[in-house]
Amino acid sequence: MLAKVSSASVVGIDACKVTVEVDISNGIPSFSIVGLPDTAIKESRDRIRSAIKNSGFEFPTKRITVNLAPADIKKEGAGFDLPIAVAILVATDILQNNAYKEYIFCGELSLNGEIKPIKGALPIALGFSRGTLRKLILPYENSAEASIVEKVEAYPVRDLKEVLDLLSGAALIAPHTCDIDALFKKNSRYRVDFSDVKGQEHVKRGLEIAAAGSHNILMIGPPGSGKSMLAKRLPTILSEMSFDEALETSKIHSVAGLLPPRKGLIAVRPFRTPHHTISDCALTGGGAYPNPGEISLAHNGVLFLDELPEFKRSVLEVMRQPLEDQTITISRVAGTLTYPARCMLVAAMNPCPCGFFTDPKKECRCTPTQIQKYLSKISGPLLDRIDIHLEVPRLNYEQLTRRSASEKSQEIKKRVEKARKIQQDRYQKSSFSFNAFLEPKEVEEYCQLNAEANELLKMAILELGLSARAYDKVLRIARTIADLEAKETIEAAHISEAIGYRSLDRNLWA
Repeated sequence: MLAKVSSASVVGIDACKVTVEVDISNGIPSFSIVGLPDTAIKESRDRIRSAIKNSGFEFPTKRITVNLAPADIKKEGAGFDLPIAVAILVATDILQNNAYKEYIFCGELSLNGEIKPIKGALPIALGFSRGTLRKLILPYENSAEASIVEKVEAYPVRDLKEVLDLLSGAALIAPHTCDIDALFKKNSRYRVDFSDVKGQEHVKRGLEIAAAGSHNILMIGPPGSGKSMLAKRLPTILSEMSFDEALETSKIHSVAGLLPPRKGLIAVRPFRTPHHTISDCALTGGGAYPNPGEISLAHNGVLFLDELPEFKRSVLEVMRQPLEDQTITISRVAGTLTYPARCMLVAAMNPCPCGFFTDPKKECRCTPTQIQKYLSKISGPLLDRIDIHLEVPRLNYEQLTRRSASEKSQEIKKRVEKARKIQQDRYQKSSFSFNAFLEPKEVEEYCQLNAEANELLKMAILELGLSARAYDKVLRIARTIADLEAKETIEAAHISEAIGYRSLDRNLWA
């Protein structure tokens, strides 16, 4: 007998429908799976056999052929265990009604029939929200993320017997429901705040400007000066995530299997901080069956690279394209996938190999050649994509023990959101929304200087030897500073402050 059951496979961060076809015929007992399955699917034969037996049903001792259609798409993961098991039960007349035709099935089976969570439940639910099949039977742990998709009914199940009871009408299982507004509000709280940071007012100001204009940033300072602490608090002053941004971010984490159980939605800006030993593949994504990398997991948030010169040169260079295009394309034998990669890069480094070149208390023992070699590990093309350079000095005793309250993240965020709204309105007819993405032609159009600002910039180029690259960067930063003050024309004070954020261009570390 032939049975057909609907399921789904995740390709990149999107889902495609897969029809699980099972044919049971007389002959030498066998169990074969075709349709480009990966190793995990091929190994499902033993899991399915044990799960059916241990759930109290009889497993057929016949020739079983399973086809996963369409056959030209590579299928991976253990999520096909449940639909194959259901199709076998239909083909053997254990399940005799046609209720199964109304559902999509996804889930991994354990040997005793329990259903384990899978990766990619959210993109699967999103993929079927526009189709005719909108009832989804999936593991209990995945029901929260699937239920946030409107028009899709997510039925949570814990074991194979419960699935059969639902389909036969012996048990009534209600689809999982959630209050999206309440869930969004609950999950949109940060555990850190800028008020935790003592001193470093000029660094906080630089981070505010970076957040307002979506500028990439590099912090330079001795060990223990607070670079990591400041970076971790940057997401708290970025504008609130929209529901669409939260959904897109949650999709990526769902595919990677990193969405917290029963949480359903990521409503805070991601903050990813990979170790400097990370490989190219882990940062950008890939593998035999491509998965999202750190740069995609930081989508709509912050990618923090601590000890930047310690990263392998190949790792740093591979970031150049995704930082500019805001997407990452991965080509493998199994196929070509494109993942979103719209994030702010925040990097931190010491000023020299020992870390104490700018420290007023500890003596630096590095030679000028060693310092220059250390700084040269960061290539010019990568520096081209970093707008703001911030010097982070070590705090003294008075600053550390000061009890005065620092400004809270919420107060800084209000100014950032106003500046970002100004930019979005200004660039609504363009392909970008923030000052960091201005091309030379747009810089000339939107960065208008008054006479005093123009004279100051001219003097800076002549006296400090700023390059053409630095010229564009200064104008972009100055444009953001002016937007924070809601001023249309860039003034001398804005140019002066912007120049202060280009320390590497002023040869302060030579």
